[in-house]
Amino acid sequence: MKSAIAQPVTVIPVYLSAALQVVHGVNEGDPLSFADELVPDDIYWFADRARQVRLATVQKPDGRTLVAAEADAGEPGARVHLDCCLTFMSPDGATTEILVLVEVGRDGAVNEVYALPLAPLRPRVDYQLVGIDRKSARHKLAEVTCVSFTRGTQITMASGLQRAIEDLQVGDRVLTRDQGPQEIRWIGHSTIRATGAFAPIVIRAGELSNTHDLVVSPDHRLFLYQREDRLGIGRKEVLVRARHLINGDTITQQGGGFVDYFQLLFDNHQIIYAEGIAAETLLLDASAQTALLPDLENGYSGLLPGHTMPDHHDLELTKAELRRPEALQLLRHATTGRKPVSGA
Repeated sequence: MKSAIAQPVTVIPVYLSAALQVVHGVNEGDPLSFADELVPDDIYWFADRARQVRLATVQKPDGRTLVAAEADAGEPGARVHLDCCLTFMSPDGATTEILVLVEVGRDGAVNEVYALPLAPLRPRVDYQLVGIDRKSARHKLAEVTCVSFTRGTQITMASGLQRAIEDLQVGDRVLTRDQGPQEIRWIGHSTIRATGAFAPIVIRAGELSNTHDLVVSPDHRLFLYQREDRLGIGRKEVLVRARHLINGDTITQQGGGFVDYFQLLFDNHQIIYAEGIAAETLLLDASAQTALLPDLENGYSGLLPGHTMPDHHDLELTKAELRRPEALQLLRHATTGRKPVSGA
């Protein structure tokens, strides 16, 4: 029996409003706010010691986005609105975009305004506000939060052969873990700056028994099977986000330049094989639907009512389960069968 669509937690790396302050202009002295209170041409500075926090959100079936219980910032249960996309220009003529999210408490008052930069910010640089766009914000957020594979990733087809993701077409049959061969219903493609929290995660060849490097978006969940339950969590099958596997050596975050991200959509949320590693495909939640809007209007809307996922959404490792210092090392060894090295 298929379960209803799960609402997995989406973790968004943000700064609190105080990290960006107006140093010259109409709102001088004020922190970043939402669109209705912003004034074009105001000049902002980014705080020297601004600390990024993780805003964990969950999408409810009625379309509301709420702060999740495991968030580092915000009031659990408070509503989060995506307000706008701001464009800032620095003295050298470069432009930087920042998404603005607003947290609203149960009393209707604004709890906090969050900044999600789409490129790194530098302290003590004059950032002049030159654009306020309410229309593109949702699409830009979807681009950076949807689970994605990068150009060149080899996908295992129903025949057992592998094919580069950029060569796949709608209708091609891909091997899935839970439901065998399944047809691709939609393929998404976006090119974004590979900077900051949006830079892809590189899993070097051999680290998880993969023949070649696997490069995926940071929150892409990988399906790992422990040969033995070394984590002591009561199950051998787990889903873990790629960014949680970073070890600074064989699994790293690779920034710089631009990255081509591809998304695969099936009738159901699936686990497929990318470079031999089991990995999830796009889950059609509200955020992903935003990215699909142009195609949904051209005949893909039939996917929405029936899109489901198998009963593996509860396999994701929790923050508490990953808190042990040796947790990721144990997980890698349990997955590959290699024995842990004493003192490693």
